[in-house]
Amino acid sequence: MDFQLTDDQRAIADMAGSLFGDLCTDDRLRAFDTAGEPFMADLWKQCVETGLHALAIPEQAGGSGLGMTELMLVLEAQGRGLGHVPLWRHQLAAATLARFGGASGAEIATAAAESKLMITLALGAAARAHGIALKARREGDGWVLDGKVAAVALGAEVCRALLLAETDDGPRLVSVDLRAAGIEKVPGVFTHREAVADLGFNAHRLAADAVLPEAALPWLEQRAIAALAALQLGVSTEQVRRTVEYINDRRQFDRAIATFQAVQMSMADAHIAIEALRSALWQLVYRLDAGLPSPSEALAVKYLASECGHLVGHKAQHVHGGIGVDLTYPIHRYLYWSRALGITLGGSAATLERLGDWLANNDKLGWKYDLEEQQALLEPRARHHPGRQRRHARTTRRLARQQRQAGMEI
Repeated sequence: MDFQLTDDQRAIADMAGSLFGDLCTDDRLRAFDTAGEPFMADLWKQCVETGLHALAIPEQAGGSGLGMTELMLVLEAQGRGLGHVPLWRHQLAAATLARFGGASGAEIATAAAESKLMITLALGAAARAHGIALKARREGDGWVLDGKVAAVALGAEVCRALLLAETDDGPRLVSVDLRAAGIEKVPGVFTHREAVADLGFNAHRLAADAVLPEAALPWLEQRAIAALAALQLGVSTEQVRRTVEYINDRRQFDRAIATFQAVQMSMADAHIAIEALRSALWQLVYRLDAGLPSPSEALAVKYLASECGHLVGHKAQHVHGGIGVDLTYPIHRYLYWSRALGITLGGSAATLERLGDWLANNDKLGWKYDLEEQQALLEPRARHHPGRQRRHARTTRRLARQQRQAGMEI
C-alpha cells in the first residue's frame, strides 16, 4: 500500500507553501496587526489567481473538484504562514451549496468559484452550552429566522453565509444572503485578529430552499473539522520549528537551553502531539475522499486538534520565557491562532462527550469491521479510478498555467 502523496498533491503543497511563505513574513503579519483590515486582501487575490480558493468546489460549479487531501495540504501551509484569508470556509460552504442547495445553491457555488462573491460559515453554536440561538420556523412557502449567531468570521464583509439554525426537525444549515436588509451586524475582532461579526435576525424571511437537507450538516461538519485540524497542524508545526531554533540559540549557564532535559521533554511532548494529530487527520481525509463514513474519525481528529493546539502552544510559550509574551516577538501569534482554532472547534471536553455518545451506540469500531470498506476501495469507483487521475492531472496543469500567468513558479 502506498502512503505517499501523489505528484499532483506535492505540486499543490509546494505551490501553497511558496505562496504563504512569500506573503506571510513576520513584517507583513506585523503590518496586518495594526492595519485594521478584515483579511489579507493581497494574499486572497493571489489565492484566487492561482486557483487555491476553489480547489474543493466541484468541477460542475467551476471549481477544481479536488478532495480534502489537497485542501488539507493547502491549509497546513496557511497555518504555517498564519495567512488571514477565508480559504476553507469559502470553498467548503460553496461545495455544500453545490451538493445540497439545488439550483440556487449551484448558482451561488459557481459565483464563489469565479470569485464574484465570498461565502462564510459558522458551526460553532452546536458546541455552545446554551445551544443554538438561531431559530428557523416554517411560514407559508418559506422560512422565518429569529435569533443571533455570535462571532461569524467576516460576517460584516462577505455576501453570504451558511449558518446553523434550530428547526422543528433538529439542527439544519441555512443559506443566508447577508446583503439583505434588516440583518443586525455587530463587528468585532477574534482572538487572532480575524474580523468577525455578531449577526441578529428578527423575523427574517427566507425562501423554501434556503434550509438545506438534513444530510448537509454532517457532510459539512466532518470536512470543517478536517480543515480546522489542518490549520492547527500547520500552526503547531511552525510553532515548534521556531521554538527549536530559539532554544538552540538561547543560552543559560554557558549552555544552550535545548540541552536541558526539561526543555527536551517539553519539545518531545509537543512533537508527539503533532504527529498524533497528523496521523489521525490523514486517515480522516483519506476516508472522506474515499466516500467512507467518518463520524468517529472526525470526532477523534477534533479532540486531537484541540489538545495539540493547547499543549504545543503553552509549552512553546513556556520555554520562550519572558520573550514569549513580548508582542514585538512573533511567537505569540501562534498561540493566538491555536486558541482561536480551539474555540472554533468547540474544545476537547465537549468533543469527548460526543465521541463517548457515539461509542455507546456503535460497538463496531476497529480494523476488522473495515474489511468491507477496504474491498469497496478496490472497485472502479475508488479513489484511484483512472478518470479521477486524469482529472487531477488536468487540474494540476491548469493550476500551473494560472500560477505562471501570476508570475509565480511551482
